Parts: sequence; structure tokens; C-alpha cells
Amino acid sequence: MKLITAIVRPDIADELALAATGAGAQGLTATEVIGFGQQLGHDGPVSSPALLPKVRVDILVHDDDVAAVTEAIAKCANTGTIGDGKVWVSPVESALRVRTGERDDSAV
Repeated sequence: MKLITAIVRPDIADELALAATGAGAQGLTATEVIGFGQQLGHDGPVSSPALLPKVRVDILVHDDDVAAVTEAIAKCANTGTIGDGKVWVSPVESALRVRTGERDDSAV
């Protein structure tokens, strides 16, 4: 199992959810966040960082679905401009579906 985390522009959150589920994601969690990246939240000269609104999306997937879901997120989020976001993948040791008690791959 892997956890895919994406930080993206807020205006693409709904489109990203459709793209991710179309690529194999069984569900996701989206959270409104603020932050800045390489350009410190600015397009021009920087005097101090600016916190910009973003959406953080967390998706637990089977190993076989990582490439397809990650590619779908990247394709959906890419405008070719600064601020398109980041996507990273982390290993997950264990998962538990609280309602049924299913564990690990069965809980995804």
C-alpha cells in the first residue's frame, strides 16, 4: 500500500477527485491548507513569504495503482505555471477499516 499526497490549486479539487477515482483510487481525503513553495508565494521579487490557499489530497492506494493515480493527478494539476503543486508517494505499513475490521490491502 502507498499513500499518495498531492498539494494542488483549490480550483481543480473536484476535477482531481474525478481523475483519481477514474485511475483506480477508491476514495480520498481533501483538506484546505495554506502554504508556499519554491517561489515563496510570489511571481516577482520576494521580500517575505506569502501563504497561498491550496488543497491537500491524500489517497491510499494498492501498489499496482500508484503510477496510474499519480499520473492522473499530475495531468489534471499541470498548467505549466508556478504553483501547480507537488505529488509524493509514501509507503504505508498498515491500514484498518474501522467499520469492518478489515486490515491492510483489504482495507483500501
